[in-house]
Amino acid sequence: MTSDVKRVIAFDYGEKRIGVAVGQSITGTANPLKGLKAKEGQPNWSEIESLLQEWQPDYLVVGLPLNMDASEQLLTKRAKKFSNRLNGRFNIPVKMMDERLTSVEAREHLFSASGFKGLQKNSIDSEAACLILESWFRENVH
Repeated sequence: MTSDVKRVIAFDYGEKRIGVAVGQSITGTANPLKGLKAKEGQPNWSEIESLLQEWQPDYLVVGLPLNMDASEQLLTKRAKKFSNRLNGRFNIPVKMMDERLTSVEAREHLFSASGFKGLQKNSIDSEAACLILESWFRENVH
């Protein structure tokens, strides 16, 4: 990635909810957006289209759910399929980012900031998307 500012949207894919975050390469930080509902892994594509029109990202990042030993699981294939559909529908480059432990870390971060009320599932998913994106920035922006 070049040194000019890039806006990136990250997704923490799930079968019932998809966390969303937006960030920029110059700061390497991300902010949570309202999460999306999914039905059996299928998002409302018009909601995603609206997000992309609003934020005009240069890249999309999708969390890659892996087992702790880095082996794939059922959700890994579904997240890859979601990633491919994003690219196919919107023609924006999509990158995958290992998301192991991001939901656990997101839960800890939200609890320490806001106690139990911070642990709303939608908040956890979008906070996990922030962590995925910030990890991606650390590994890919120089």
